[in-house]
Amino acid sequence: MTKRTFGGTSRKRKRVSGFRVRMRSHTGRRVIKSRRKEGEKELPYSILWLYQNQ
Repeated sequence: MTKRTFGGTSRKRKRVSGFRVRMRSHTGRRVIKSRRKEGEKELPYSILWLYQNQ
């Protein structure tokens, strides 16, 4: 059986869908707002990363 080669990268994930990227645009801020309203425990990826690396 061959090895899976694609694993995903955290840097790419942060750049594409992180908190700071979301806050740059009006629609991104709307995403954050709606997720907070729904009571999501985890907001975008970079917030989680920030808390883990303090």
